[in-house]
Amino acid sequence: MTKTGDRVRFAPSPTGFLHIGGVRTALYNWLWAKRTNGTFILRIEDTDRERSTQASVQAIFDSMKWCEMDWDEGPLVGGPNGPYFQTERLELYKQFADRLIDRGFAYRCYATKEELDAERERQKQSGNPYFKYPGWWRDKGPKDWPDSKPYVVRLKAPKSGSTGWNDVVKGRIDVPNDQQQDVVLVRGDGVPLYNFGAVVDDVTMGITLVARGDDHVVNTPVQILLYEALGAAVPKFAHLPMILGQDGQKLSKRHAAVSVTEWRDAGYLPDAVLNYLARLGWSHGDQEVFTREELCRLFDWEHCGSNAAKFDLKKFAFVQASHLRARSDAELVEWVRPFLAEEIRGVPSDEHLALALGTVKTRATTLVEAAQLVDFYFREPPAEDEKAVAKFLVPENVAHLEGLRVHFAAQSDFSRAALEAATTTWLAEKGLELKHVAQPARVALTGKAQSPGLYEMLEVLGKERTLARLDRGIARARG
Repeated sequence: MTKTGDRVRFAPSPTGFLHIGGVRTALYNWLWAKRTNGTFILRIEDTDRERSTQASVQAIFDSMKWCEMDWDEGPLVGGPNGPYFQTERLELYKQFADRLIDRGFAYRCYATKEELDAERERQKQSGNPYFKYPGWWRDKGPKDWPDSKPYVVRLKAPKSGSTGWNDVVKGRIDVPNDQQQDVVLVRGDGVPLYNFGAVVDDVTMGITLVARGDDHVVNTPVQILLYEALGAAVPKFAHLPMILGQDGQKLSKRHAAVSVTEWRDAGYLPDAVLNYLARLGWSHGDQEVFTREELCRLFDWEHCGSNAAKFDLKKFAFVQASHLRARSDAELVEWVRPFLAEEIRGVPSDEHLALALGTVKTRATTLVEAAQLVDFYFREPPAEDEKAVAKFLVPENVAHLEGLRVHFAAQSDFSRAALEAATTTWLAEKGLELKHVAQPARVALTGKAQSPGLYEMLEVLGKERTLARLDRGIARARG
């Protein structure tokens, strides 16, 4: 199908893990591409050679794939002009820089580091806290260029008027041009700085909407000047509010995990992570829980907030639990199995594990918790809570446990409905209530004082294992 909507991009730097703020930026771009039948492009901005690593590139790929955010163009996919790594496009940046110089919108600057350091100190001593390049080479041309001397390329920024745009999220923003300066576009080694590399890439990739964090608002006036200098159409801009901790400070590890892979390893579902991140800055009435399909259908820029969002672990846990419970038992099998203890990971069949998960998923928040809650079904003997054993597996409960064992041994139908009906009748005949036998039986069967409902648990354990565990529990109760 031909793509007719906006061309958007996610352009991370491979200098570490993929921060959840970056994942939210990717998500909003991805959702908008899905909503508008647009194109979602992944671009790796790897010009920081000292900090960029292949491990970080792989972490970006792994995180995006785990989140199931597919891209249309970019590394590993290609497309008309992909894959996109900035270090593979240095000749392209040189061509565009030369074009700006020829048109009088940029110039070569041969100022040395020593000269710049001395000028920076002079301005500081004069009471100027922020250095501004004095324009030594601004009005010089080819006849003034020294031979074989390194240089940088600088923007010839306008000194009057203003540069502005109608931000899709923040509204109208105007910046006086006298606040701009002749920023460096290309370093002496031919590597572009962020603003120039981003603009050249966006122009050549046909980007029509740039959505990114609002820390980039300061870069937008310079980039607009570059679009105009190149004679290119200026894209729309959407600057997204920051994500803060509950204390209003920048989100860090002291507030919560900040890498998407940490949430993956903590047993969160990708749809839950995306759902919660979508709501950190966007709303659709009072709805909190969304399927992926709903997000793709409903996302818009009109309902993105302009103020910072606060990361709330309790709300995140609620969203995660909601997504876990919405999954069928069979679907959860493939998600939970990697979190089972290694010694029992391959023990249950898919059908048996699904049956067990059906008894615990309303009590679990994460996949890790779900795996822990079903552990007792498949471990022989189950891990025991010594306090529960000491309280309930005692001599005075032996008779009840022995009677229950005889009763269960006589049952041919071990489905939960049949067990509940037969046991209700048996209790009435014995003049007992369920509370007289349930807790000792629970501890004998699971090793713990808390578990799923008795009859659904018995159905999963099956008759043979139920009787074996009751025998062991009776022996423990006898002392």
